[in-house]
Amino acid sequence: MRLPNVREVVFSLKSYAGAVMALYLSYCIGLPRPFWAMTTAYVVSQPWSGAVRSKAAYRLVGTFFGSAATVYLVPRLSHSPVLMTAAMVLWVGLCLYLSVLDRTPRSYLFMLAGYTAAMIGFPSVTDPLLVFDTALARVEEITLGIVCATLVHSVVLPRDLAPALTLRLDAAARDARQWIHDTLRGLNAEQRDRDRRVLANDLTQLRLLSTHLPFDTSNLRWTASSVRAMQDKIAALTPVVSAVEDRMRALQADGAALPEPVSALLAEISEWINEGPRARHETAVRLRAAVSRLTPSIDSRSGWRDALLASLMARLRELVDTYDECLALRREIRAGLAGAPARTPHPASAPRNVLHRDHGMALLSALAAGVAISVCCAFWIGTAWSNGATAALMAAIFSCFFASQDNPVPGIMQFLTYTVYSIPLSALYLLGIMPAIHSFEMLALSMLPAAFVLGIFIARPETAGKAMAMLFGFLGTMALHDTNTADVVSFIDTQTAQIIGVGTAAVIAAIFRTVSADWSARRIQAANWKELASLAASARAPARHTYASRMLDRIGLLQPRLALAKRPDDLLAADALKDLRVGRDITELQRARRHLAVADAAIAPVLSALAQFFRARSTWRGGEKPENLLAQIDRALSSVSAAQAGGAARDRAVVALVGIRRAFYPDAPGYQPAHPAMEGKTT
Repeated sequence: MRLPNVREVVFSLKSYAGAVMALYLSYCIGLPRPFWAMTTAYVVSQPWSGAVRSKAAYRLVGTFFGSAATVYLVPRLSHSPVLMTAAMVLWVGLCLYLSVLDRTPRSYLFMLAGYTAAMIGFPSVTDPLLVFDTALARVEEITLGIVCATLVHSVVLPRDLAPALTLRLDAAARDARQWIHDTLRGLNAEQRDRDRRVLANDLTQLRLLSTHLPFDTSNLRWTASSVRAMQDKIAALTPVVSAVEDRMRALQADGAALPEPVSALLAEISEWINEGPRARHETAVRLRAAVSRLTPSIDSRSGWRDALLASLMARLRELVDTYDECLALRREIRAGLAGAPARTPHPASAPRNVLHRDHGMALLSALAAGVAISVCCAFWIGTAWSNGATAALMAAIFSCFFASQDNPVPGIMQFLTYTVYSIPLSALYLLGIMPAIHSFEMLALSMLPAAFVLGIFIARPETAGKAMAMLFGFLGTMALHDTNTADVVSFIDTQTAQIIGVGTAAVIAAIFRTVSADWSARRIQAANWKELASLAASARAPARHTYASRMLDRIGLLQPRLALAKRPDDLLAADALKDLRVGRDITELQRARRHLAVADAAIAPVLSALAQFFRARSTWRGGEKPENLLAQIDRALSSVSAAQAGGAARDRAVVALVGIRRAFYPDAPGYQPAHPAMEGKTT
């Protein structure tokens, strides 16, 4: 076991200071459960001050809504235990459903609203007339814990998000740069795949971490729009780089060589990107001009190689533009950290729904929580157990805590195990030390050793869950001192209720909620295909960055699940990247067709066939490519190439159709122009 470092010691002392402050003020005010305030202070404590403030705000709002629901439900339904249980199950299930869907730190709000109602409601059933007073006291205790923890972590040596977030941002940019460099040089396919997987995970973690940014204590919060815009730009690089790689492979098929000017341009772009933060905007302007010079014009005589080269040049232009914008945004973020005034917010960086949502998994989580609560309540009602409320609320809490995991059972069982490990410590304090303490100063000093050591382990990611379980068990038992029931019988009864509640949550999760990594990966991939079907069938395509970010998020979710399924090279991973390119091409085709009235009649069948294909594939019962899709794509290419009006839209449509053709028919013979006798332009 390694010794604690300064950062861990400071975090542990700050967490304890906030918790003791909340405990002291609770005693001074005369609140009935002061240890609830202390527990809340530890729950809110996080290594980063921005995360503390973010979690505090969400917990405060969630607690208020959960308490309001309790005050409304308990007096009306306390006379009917079955209806009371049903109402609590529905409320917790609804809140948990919304929490699992959200997948950002904001989900904490919904989760708190759910299990706070259970924490207050079930113990109040025996005395429903006092439920308002009980709920008010719980809100006051929790609010006091939140305020004290937030104050200490924000004022005393605050640790802001800026270093961690900028490090993650630079890591994502570095991984993207390495992938681009290897792609343009045509080197090391295995390394390219590894870089792409790391990049997908970086972007998902970065997006979740940046949710706390508006609450941070550093100047970085004033550049939040730039941070989100840079995330979007890096995400947008993924389908572009993948398309460049595919077009290069197509142009070099059967031993063919790239034109010398194109090879030289690729080398120049690679060198410019490899300069990293030192890359200059003037070089990007020159590279864009070179790309324009090498782009062949497309008309009815253009052959397949012309179309491939035009597609490559279009994607290279996007690559240069997007990377140049990333560099400009990074400079803006750096200036903002130094205190420079923020520029006008970026329109493209407005908050959007870019994370994958699994409604089926959210519903399954809500069902498992409802069943676990119902089982505990049935046992409580049937046996008239005096501490049955504790078992029911523990089932609610632990069904919520781990609901976002594919298999929540290991997490619940780990928490249960370390809660059991905390029993000797709890017994020592509650039955041995506390009776000899007669002042708050002695209480604070006596608790310091245990709280300090556990705080050290909470600061370490690898032991945070275990230490938090022991701390919760310890402080939860100390709450018996608040109710003047600190005796052996109450202690054993409370510990038994906790174990039964947590154990029930684990058993029900194992029966109703546990899914394999392979099953989860297939659901994520099916969601990709459903969205592609919707894109192709829609009359209006969504913003490109929104789709790319959501698809990249799904790739980030797929990779660890495929690794757990012991199939890291599964076809699903390759399909996900290809789907990302296809989605980008469908979006471009939808945007371009509005300006190509003459060619729209040829484009519509392609989109319809794609919608039908992906719709069937998402059910895992079909997915065979339509027999005439290749001919439809070629007819659309011919019609679009011959269009006289809408030059920019025509070029975008050609590039998109080339991408779709390459995705579905990479080994098919080259497209033949509409007027082969007039062809003479092939590069």
